[in-house]
Amino acid sequence: IDPSKTEITLTTHPKEMLPLDELVFGKSFSDHMLSIDWDEINGWQNPTISPYKNFSISPAATVFHYAIECFEGMKAYKDKSGVIRLFRPDCNMDRLLYSMQRLAMPKFNSDGFIDCIKQLLLVDKNWIPDQEGYSIYIRPTAIGTSPYLGVHASETVKLYVILSPVGPYYKHGFKPIKLYADTANIRAWPGGVGNAKVGGNYAPTILPSKLVAEKGYSQILWLFGENHEITEVGAMNIFFLIKKSDSNIIELITPPLSRGDILPGVTRRSIIDIAKSWSGDESIQVSERSITMSEVRSAQLDGRLLEVFGCGTAVVISPVKAIHYNDEDIKVPTGDDVGPIAYKLWKTLYDIQYGKVEHPWSVRVN
Repeated sequence: IDPSKTEITLTTHPKEMLPLDELVFGKSFSDHMLSIDWDEINGWQNPTISPYKNFSISPAATVFHYAIECFEGMKAYKDKSGVIRLFRPDCNMDRLLYSMQRLAMPKFNSDGFIDCIKQLLLVDKNWIPDQEGYSIYIRPTAIGTSPYLGVHASETVKLYVILSPVGPYYKHGFKPIKLYADTANIRAWPGGVGNAKVGGNYAPTILPSKLVAEKGYSQILWLFGENHEITEVGAMNIFFLIKKSDSNIIELITPPLSRGDILPGVTRRSIIDIAKSWSGDESIQVSERSITMSEVRSAQLDGRLLEVFGCGTAVVISPVKAIHYNDEDIKVPTGDDVGPIAYKLWKTLYDIQYGKVEHPWSVRVN
C-alpha cells in the first residue's frame, strides 16, 4: 500500500453534522471513506479517498456466502490544541493482519495503511469532535469480493475505512452495568477464530444477546468448558480485582489468550501494561490466568471480590455491578459507583488518548 499514490475526490454535497448530544454510536458517518482494492494479479491498487457511498458488489461475492470478512475498531481524538491523535494504531494493524491471514486474505504494510488512515482523518478533520469524552470511531474492514460461489480464498479483496463521530458507547454513560453469564451458548473455543476479529464471531451472538437484554442485562459474559471458565464479554474483555485468600495481595485478573478463544483487545493490553507499570504498588498483582465463575462467586461470598470491569476500544472501561449466574445475581461491592482501580485506569487511558500527557501510545496525525 503506497499512501503517496492516494487519489482524493472531495464530496460536493457535504452532510449536515449532528449536535454532539444527538450522536448515537455507529449511526452517523463522515463525508468520506478510504478504499483500497486487491487482486491476485496486480496486488494492492492505489488507495482512494472518495465521498461516502454504497458499494456495487456481485450477489455471489464471497463475503455474502462464506463470511470472508474481518474488521477493526479504532478511535481518533482531538486534544485541546486541535491536534488529532490515534491510540496505538500499530496494535490494531497487527490484529487486522492476523484476522486477514486467518481468512486467507493478503498481507499489507501497516505503516502505509496507517498513513492512508491519517490522510482520511485530515480530509474529514472537521468531523472529529473537539469536546472531551467524544471522538471519531474508525472502522477498517476487509471483505472478500470474488464474484463466484465456492468455498475458496477470495481472489479479490476490498480494504476500506469509514469514520463515525461518537460519544460514550453506552447511552447512560460511565455507569456500572449488569452482565449475564451464559451457561448455554458458547462464543468461541480453542482452535477456532475467537482470537480474530471476524464477522462470523458476532452474528451467532446476536440472538442470545437480544434475549439477555430483554431480561435487563447489558451484555453476555461468555463462558467455556464444564468448569465455566470466563472468557470475555460481548464487546469487551473483562477484568476482576480479587483479594487473595492467603495474603493481603490484591490480584487484577483477566483470562489468558493462550487458548485462542479470546480477542486480544488493545485496551486490554494497555490496561495490563499500565497496571504493571505502577511503581511502588506491590500490593497489586496483575495475572493473565484462568478464572471460573465458581471462583468469582466464592470471592464474593468471602468479601474478597473488590471490582469487576470490562474494557474495549468503543467502551474504554465499563464497571460491572452484578453478574447473573445460575439463577442469582453475584453483586459487586462497588455497586452503582466506579471502583478506584477502574477509575484510575480509565483516567490514565483518557489522559493519554486526549493528549493531556505525552506518551508513545498517542500518535499525532497533524
